[in-house]
Amino acid sequence: QVQLVESGGGLVQAGGSLRLSCAVFGRNVFTYAMGWFRQAPGKEREFVASVSRSGEPTDYTDSVKGRFTIYRDFAKSTVDLHMNSLKPEDTAVYYCAITRGAIVAGQVDYWGKGTLVTVSS
Repeated sequence: QVQLVESGGGLVQAGGSLRLSCAVFGRNVFTYAMGWFRQAPGKEREFVASVSRSGEPTDYTDSVKGRFTIYRDFAKSTVDLHMNSLKPEDTAVYYCAITRGAIVAGQVDYWGKGTLVTVSS
């Protein structure tokens, strides 16, 4: 049984920063790629960022490149998303995800329950 628990969402003004964290509980967590997706109101869930089983490479959707950084801590079985220069269009529920498949393509084995990020203008 694998469980993902997100934390760190909240309300922030445009231009501000937030850090999301996801703790993964289960066996053989190191065999999974890890990442973050988001779903804005009225839109489909989309890929945001990922980190491979080894910690490199990382991938980002174009809209967050240069602003978001994904970091994987193998000792703690966590994956963090550092979000800077936040924009109102970053407002969404953010989901942690892990997979042994192609995470960028949305092939996810396990999802977290999500954490809400709201960016005010």
